[in-house]
Amino acid sequence: MTERTVWRWLAAAEHDESAGTEPGARAQSKDRFSVTPEVRGLLALWKGNVAAVHRELTARAAKGEGGPPPSIPTLHRAIQRDLTPGERAGLAGGERAARKHDVFLARPRGWRNQVWETDHVQAPVLVDVDGKPRRPWITWFTDCATNAITGVAVTLGDPSRESVLAALRSAVLREEPYGPFGGLPEKVRVDRGKDFLSRTVTAAFDLLDVTVEDLPAYTPHLKGTVEGLNRAVESMFLAALPGYARQPRPGKRGSRPKDEVLLGFEDFTARLLDWTLWWNTEHRPAPLGGRTPLEAWQDDLTPLRDVPAADLWTFTLEDAGTRTLTTRGVRFRKRDYVGPWMTGQAGIRVRVRFMPHHDHRIEVYHAATGRYLGPADLADQATEEQISAVRRARAARARRLKKDLEASQRERYATATQPEAPQRLGALTTAQAEAELAQTADTDLAQLAMPDLIPPAAPPADWRTPASLAALTTPGPPVLHPSGRDGASAPDGRDGRPARLTTDEDGDAS
Repeated sequence: MTERTVWRWLAAAEHDESAGTEPGARAQSKDRFSVTPEVRGLLALWKGNVAAVHRELTARAAKGEGGPPPSIPTLHRAIQRDLTPGERAGLAGGERAARKHDVFLARPRGWRNQVWETDHVQAPVLVDVDGKPRRPWITWFTDCATNAITGVAVTLGDPSRESVLAALRSAVLREEPYGPFGGLPEKVRVDRGKDFLSRTVTAAFDLLDVTVEDLPAYTPHLKGTVEGLNRAVESMFLAALPGYARQPRPGKRGSRPKDEVLLGFEDFTARLLDWTLWWNTEHRPAPLGGRTPLEAWQDDLTPLRDVPAADLWTFTLEDAGTRTLTTRGVRFRKRDYVGPWMTGQAGIRVRVRFMPHHDHRIEVYHAATGRYLGPADLADQATEEQISAVRRARAARARRLKKDLEASQRERYATATQPEAPQRLGALTTAQAEAELAQTADTDLAQLAMPDLIPPAAPPADWRTPASLAALTTPGPPVLHPSGRDGASAPDGRDGRPARLTTDEDGDAS
């Protein structure tokens, strides 16, 4: 501070001793403006725009809905003084913006396989799949104590429970080519994803005696290890690959170069696995104190729980119930599955287990003993050429349907310069309208139906029929009563029950 400022502070303290506790602060008066709930609501409405809040307060004061508003500098000072940076960011940008100003505690690192974290992340890299660019998804498990990537799986489409199970198998197994990392963890943290909490995945975790910690929604800071891995893989690996979707492009509208050669799915997966190996064996994260995840894993002497590969495969399959093995194989989802081991086994009860979305093969077990019998492949499976032709036909049909729907829903309205009702554009003649309605009526089966073509028959005469219903029915033949009187009951039979009416070949009642 300058000398003149200090002398001014001393002079203010001589007149008011309270000014000495906070030198340089503005003198607090009873009339000082403070942020009210109304101002907070307007800040949220106008996304933190103070000038817009001041205009709103001025307009309300002109209508007599409040007192005179403060000046814009006073309003700025009050907001800066009464609201924290996190509150100001939250009113302007929501909860995610406010979270950037929060302080989070770090969990103790614990021991290896104490806690794992898992998540999906869509790679911002375009990969060539049958001539079309696709963005694959990565699913992985990471150990919170050593920062090691224990398991990883890559999926071309949206991730599902199959992705979780495949990554889980690669994470638990410690044999080649998965490396020394693995074993069963004590706990796994997930983020409420429906695939992580699916029936198959939760059943697998229960069988493996693994606790699943379901974190609240929109709390990525509660699984910071895997979230940090999601950010690191993009900046340290994916950004250097061809087809990186977030690469800055020249021009006003950045687009991917037409001559850019994309990686194939197999090449992308191989490079990702190589980077995972580098992360585990060569990278030295700061929290590990200069050690690699492999060194931190080997320095930890905590015993590991291993599961045989055959048992792990069984635990991570979905149960489809029991079936009977017939001469045509095992019937599953209206299709037949056969295997060479089925010879001479027709007639036994078996239990079917399968990997989700892998409908080309199932695993068959004995229903009574649980003994593994063998795999069964889909009978009469179509060739790759036939499958490609079917997919092309489905894609063409979907494109036509989408085009027709967009054409039917596309409506244009006239531009308005005055407040008026919207005016729909697109003129039709009477003949065009009648022709289109007639074509629609010819194709609508509900309109072609004629429920009154054959009206229902009339009920018996001894029924109490409402007049409204009797008018809609057709008169039927007279009801024959053996007693000769309408409405009388038939004589009882020998056993005391009413006798039944029968007809002979000529149609006469007896």
